[in-house]
Amino acid sequence: MVSRFIESVFSLPARWQLRRLHEQVRQIVELKGEFADLSDNELKERSLSYRYRAKCGDPLELLLPQAFALIREAARRTIGLMHFEVQLVGGAALHAGAIAQMQTGEGKTLMATLPLYLRGLAGKGAHLATANDYLARRDAEWMRPIFMALGFSVGSIIAGMHRVERMQAYRCDVTYGTAREFGFDFLRDRLQLRHGAETQLLFHAGDLDQTETSSPLARVQRELHFAVVDEADSILIDEARIPLVISGILNTDGDVATTGYQWSAHVAAHFSEARHFVVDPLTRRLELTADGRQLVRTLSKPAQLDALRLTSLYEYVERAIRAEREFLRDRQYVVCNEKVVIVDEFTGRIAEGRQWRDGIHQAVEAKEGLAVTIASGSAARITVQEFFALYQGLSGMTGTAAGSAREFRKAYKLAVVTVPTNCPSRRRRLPDRVFGTARAKWQAVAEEVRQVHGSGRPVLIGTRSIDKSEQLSEILTSAGIEHAVLHARHLADEAAIVERAGEMGRVTVATNMAGRGTDIRLAAGVAQIGGLHVIGTELHDSSRIDQQLFGRCGRQGDPGSCRQYVSLDDEILDFGFGIEQAAVLRQSLAGDLRPGDILPRDVSSPDSSPLAEQDGQVSGRRIAGNKPAERWLALFRTAQRKIERRHFLDRQLLSKQSEHRRRLHERLGQDSYLDFVDE
Repeated sequence: MVSRFIESVFSLPARWQLRRLHEQVRQIVELKGEFADLSDNELKERSLSYRYRAKCGDPLELLLPQAFALIREAARRTIGLMHFEVQLVGGAALHAGAIAQMQTGEGKTLMATLPLYLRGLAGKGAHLATANDYLARRDAEWMRPIFMALGFSVGSIIAGMHRVERMQAYRCDVTYGTAREFGFDFLRDRLQLRHGAETQLLFHAGDLDQTETSSPLARVQRELHFAVVDEADSILIDEARIPLVISGILNTDGDVATTGYQWSAHVAAHFSEARHFVVDPLTRRLELTADGRQLVRTLSKPAQLDALRLTSLYEYVERAIRAEREFLRDRQYVVCNEKVVIVDEFTGRIAEGRQWRDGIHQAVEAKEGLAVTIASGSAARITVQEFFALYQGLSGMTGTAAGSAREFRKAYKLAVVTVPTNCPSRRRRLPDRVFGTARAKWQAVAEEVRQVHGSGRPVLIGTRSIDKSEQLSEILTSAGIEHAVLHARHLADEAAIVERAGEMGRVTVATNMAGRGTDIRLAAGVAQIGGLHVIGTELHDSSRIDQQLFGRCGRQGDPGSCRQYVSLDDEILDFGFGIEQAAVLRQSLAGDLRPGDILPRDVSSPDSSPLAEQDGQVSGRRIAGNKPAERWLALFRTAQRKIERRHFLDRQLLSKQSEHRRRLHERLGQDSYLDFVDE
């Protein structure tokens, strides 16, 4: 059985590597009986002996079977869970420095304890980087008893922690935290050293492991030894386009800048597209025309702006128009405590501490009538790729990595390993449904929810944005369907809402955060009536996010079903093809509708009930006997691929720019993370 698992997972060029891994997993399983006979104190003593051997230089590969078997037994005793054989295989892949693709609900959190413990034996620390503070705190508390049983200390890094608390957490054997906090602490350490006039130390990181917390030069972080990145595709791929930046104050007149943002927000409505400004449909770059610049010159202005150059006034107005057109409340951001807070486009969660660059954040603040923050420059910056490349050992885990295997290999030198499920999947993918208008789509979604809800099955509905969640919530309320809404506004209640999403008759509306790091368990009796039903209401910019959403059902061999809805009004067509070309495509496809239709009809299965599953339609990629539907579905997938390609090119460009900057600063003897980072 173990051999079958391993051969289905690893395609190694050397047969001896396959045989060696097979032998290791077999040894782990065989050690179960020996370690089960040990007392709790003997388990801890055995762990101390492994730590001593690791510090003395014994190769970790030789310790792997014993270490994995030991923590497997500790997990059984402390939290009542024992690693499955497939989790042992995934743990070995993580230790070897790979991306382990493991389906949702298969136990990635428990699996991560294996490489964290083994790498932590060296005494240099091991990090688990996750997506948000809630998951970092939750996973640390959940896994802490396992590590403590083996004499390991566990810490967690949470936003807002005091510097001394951070230092103590980093000096634990295992540290949980978000990728953002790890990266920002790295930058803060370098700034702290520079401000302490010890810049010569910046290029000798190995000499900076100071533990004296009272010293202004004491580093918060230790040496970056080993990291496991949870939801690796989100952190290492999706968020790689957004650098981690610590801001510094620019030497500019704050009152003049504030007046500029407020005035431009007030006059933005006077400018019309085509006449006063043009927008590149693909790059989204906005530029004033000659008429637009003339209008800026003729509009009445506060006296404070008289000293500004005309080019600066043009830039203020261009930012204000972009803020009005492209940055929408409850979609790209929310307003909390009189502040503009960005909503992460990939997770739907609030992105604490993040601001848009190039004055866009201030333009949005002015649009909302809030206090405008002083414009800031960059005191320190690092990309996600640069930061994780600093670790001596790196691995990751996610449910959707195979589609990005090439990028993982090229950018991070990480192979993708697909770990099979512990139980065969019973998830059913129902045919996609395509509509001509959003109105028809939302009504069909509500009808499907009503039918499934009537049978007692729980339903999870995924949306692209907060405003779409609230729009659907109003429709469900009108239909008399009781439901819960989960998005960035209700982040504090996330755990409670998710825990109940698998209950009998439960209906949950969620932004795509529902597919990242949360676990939905079926209540008693739900599996017998078909399990959780998941509905996707729009395609996201990345197909991996859609797959994550559908991965919420059918976990651990449970039954479940999922279906994707799309309409010609969906924004993905605008994002993929540009607004003008998308409008032409919509008009041409509208001709496929039958004459006399008041509302565009559903073109996926017009003569069947919403939950009917036709032969040959399980994948949702082909609708038998319906040529218009085939063309429509192909159009949406093409738009999604175009966006994915564009994001890929953005990440490549950022990587090349960062590498060019690093080499330039090395030649100049400067710190590439602190010097001239806005070049």
